[in-house]
Amino acid sequence: MKLDHLQPDSVIKKRKRAAWIIAVLFILIVISFIISLNTGYIRLSPFEVISTVTGFGTDQQELILFQFRLPRIVIAILAGMGLAVSGAILQGIVRNPLADPGIIGINAGAGLAVMLFISFFSSDLGSSVFALPFFALLGGGTAAVVIYLFSYKKDEGVSPIRLILVGVAVAAGINALMIVLTLRLDPESYEFLATWQAGSIWGSNWSFVQALLPWLIILIPFALMKSSVLDVLNLGDHTAVSLGTDLEKERRILLAVAVGLAASSVCVSGGIGFVGLIAPHITRQLIGSAHKYVIPISALIGALLVLGADTIGRILLQPSEIPAGVVVAVIGAPYFLYLLAKLND
Repeated sequence: MKLDHLQPDSVIKKRKRAAWIIAVLFILIVISFIISLNTGYIRLSPFEVISTVTGFGTDQQELILFQFRLPRIVIAILAGMGLAVSGAILQGIVRNPLADPGIIGINAGAGLAVMLFISFFSSDLGSSVFALPFFALLGGGTAAVVIYLFSYKKDEGVSPIRLILVGVAVAAGINALMIVLTLRLDPESYEFLATWQAGSIWGSNWSFVQALLPWLIILIPFALMKSSVLDVLNLGDHTAVSLGTDLEKERRILLAVAVGLAASSVCVSGGIGFVGLIAPHITRQLIGSAHKYVIPISALIGALLVLGADTIGRILLQPSEIPAGVVVAVIGAPYFLYLLAKLND
């Protein structure tokens, strides 16, 4: 039984608009996916890709497509989704469009844990890849706890502005510590970490996909379930409390989800920033602030952004590559300044 006639026209229109946006984004991701399959140091024509997928390709073409290119593309899509949803949650928690897991130090904490992990387990990375997200979560979680504690004041709770300022300071401190620690690394580990910090999609086999996928399958639907809580938090602390929301408890839960998404994503995709800033903001421009739409659409925009950045980075300077994080930063840094100027108007 259809109940559309019982709902306001604005709700029906917004639902249809969201459906159209999701459909367009899905088509754009498919187009980017196809272009990315044909892009790389060894180029495969569309005919060769189709032949390889249908089982008529050469051994070399199967190796390139199934063992190197496809896992990298899937990692780019999944990492983009995780970072974007993490940013959407953080912006909902602190009610500030400048919030981003990279800006407030979560990515830096995860990066420090990844650096320590690689330093001790680089010789056995293949068998320990599934432990990598847990190390990243430990680092990102530790950074988040420090940020939360320094942002918290008795009888006031967590101030959104204070949380961002503390996060920026923590990120700067962790990045400085990482620079000091990299001086003690061997040349091979140093080169890897420099590439990781630049935001290169380094997790290029199916083990990394399997390590990341469970986190997104669990945490993104959970974030969607909490969309109504995020909507209430956006109304302000006093309103949220008056509506019966346990403010600090919900903030801690949502912060943990955001940390889990960001840490698990950056541990296999590199230190890609600004995705969690750009994707949710574009989404709110397109569909408004209702998180039941913001979360899924942000995920698709994030996937498109990272996949597109990785593809562009492989095209521009062949046979060399530009890390996806650098391409995103070229877009994200001016966008961040634009948002900052807009908030100050």
